[in-house]
Amino acid sequence: MKYDVGPRRTGSKQIFSMNAHLLEEANKVILEPQILINAVSRRVRQLTAGSRPMVEVGVRMGLADIALTEIAQGKLTVAKAAA
Repeated sequence: MKYDVGPRRTGSKQIFSMNAHLLEEANKVILEPQILINAVSRRVRQLTAGSRPMVEVGVRMGLADIALTEIAQGKLTVAKAAA
C-alpha cells in the first residue's frame, strides 16, 4: 500500500509527514486505510489536548508518529461500532 508521506507546504503552513516505516507497521494492525487515518487523527487530537503517550517517545517523533507507534504496538485499538 502506498501513502504520500513526504513533507509539503500549503501557503505558510507545513504539513507534517508521518514516518513511512511506522505507517506500514500500523497498517498491519488496522488494515483499512480510512480507519487507520481516522484513528491516527483522533489520537493526535487527544495528544494535542494533553493526553499522555502510551509509548516511549523518541526525540524526533511527531504526534502522528506517536499515534502510529501506539497502534503498531497494540496499545491503541479501534472498536467496531455497535449496530
